Amino acid sequence: MSWGEGIYPDVGRRTPAAGAHIFSGQPNIFFVTVNAKDSVPWMADAIVQDSLTKLWREDARAWLTGYYLLMPDHLHFFCAPRDLHFGIDQWIEFWKRQFSRRHPGQSWAWQRKSFHHRMRNRKEYEEKLDYVRENPLRKKLVASPDEWPYQGRVHELRWTSD
Repeated sequence: MSWGEGIYPDVGRRTPAAGAHIFSGQPNIFFVTVNAKDSVPWMADAIVQDSLTKLWREDARAWLTGYYLLMPDHLHFFCAPRDLHFGIDQWIEFWKRQFSRRHPGQSWAWQRKSFHHRMRNRKEYEEKLDYVRENPLRKKLVASPDEWPYQGRVHELRWTSD
């Protein structure tokens, strides 16, 4: 399956777009998907979750990480820029590299590119949030989205309009 096919039917591209367009005076919340290399299922793990949330909270602070959800072979999260000197791709590469350095004995590997999409409005954000929360349910990993232990919120992302 190529980028966007099936999972993101509205995307219509085969490779992720580079960069993130930041608009002054508008909400700038992005939906991001990062995959495990070769779809190896290593991400739904308490150690991974703790390490990522600590990184996002303490070290990778150029962007704020809102709600996140770890699936076995991919990660979804919402984020917003805090420091405009760091683009989204640069920030993602930074925390992926830091994560890998903290876990040198593991065979955990990230897919090189990630997918990100700027949320256009509150309705789109809420729809994507519902989609992400129901991911473990659709995969029959839990009976209710609230049962999935590998989800949370690092920072509160708020809409400033609509």
